[in-house]
Amino acid sequence: MSYDAEFPISMPARPVRLSSAPRVPHIRTLGRVLQQDLEETAPPRHKLHAYIDVVVVVAVLAGTNLIAHFTTVWASIFTVPLAAVILLALVRRRGLGWSELGLSPRHWRRGSLYALGAVGLVLAVVAIGAALPITRPFFLADRYATISGALIASMIVIPLQTAIPEELAFRGVLHGTLDRVYGVRGVFATGSLLFGMWHIASSLGLTSSNHGLTGFIGGGPAGQIIGILLAVIATAAAGMVFTWLRRRSGSLLAPIALHWSLNGAGALAAAIVWQTTFA
Repeated sequence: MSYDAEFPISMPARPVRLSSAPRVPHIRTLGRVLQQDLEETAPPRHKLHAYIDVVVVVAVLAGTNLIAHFTTVWASIFTVPLAAVILLALVRRRGLGWSELGLSPRHWRRGSLYALGAVGLVLAVVAIGAALPITRPFFLADRYATISGALIASMIVIPLQTAIPEELAFRGVLHGTLDRVYGVRGVFATGSLLFGMWHIASSLGLTSSNHGLTGFIGGGPAGQIIGILLAVIATAAAGMVFTWLRRRSGSLLAPIALHWSLNGAGALAAAIVWQTTFA
């Protein structure tokens, strides 16, 4: 009798490992370490492009402002509208969509409603300001002393040379590029500050051409500096309101309408004040 038959033993089957290759530890070369560190610390490629877009837009706006205010009369007329169109074409080529620029047809209806509300509010405030004796002198701006001049300014010069191109440049192009990099807070803070600084050049002769403002803050170099600071603060605050309208409505129609109504209604009110005061 065999041993197996005498003592039957059932042994559990165990898998036989035919070969076991030793695990090779992952070796990070210096090149791989540097590459991984760069990928972790450097911004994504599209983020870097967005930063470059912001720098280019701000540089173009700064150059445009200098050319428009310190060169020829023709340059002061055409530089800002031309620069706004060029910037629009540039950022469209860089990938900004119509919605990011506030120009999408989907938001036209909402933008129109906000535009009507903004214009109505401004007309009411301007009418009250022109009627009150305490604020009436601030409307005595020399360049709007005639009704015909104020009409041309409010209906042609202001919308085509100021309101539309500036809103296209700031609440359209600059807004879209800043939003990609800094988000909402950056758009409100940086965009509004730059809009205020944009008006430094145009406010250099503010106190000398506005009798009410000159009487309030005085003349001379000190009065001029105070006038510039007040203009920057006021336009930066206006820029925040324009930005809020732009984001709230999703369209440039609302800030364009508000911008035009502030300047255009102010010009017409100034002419009326001039005619009724010195007639």
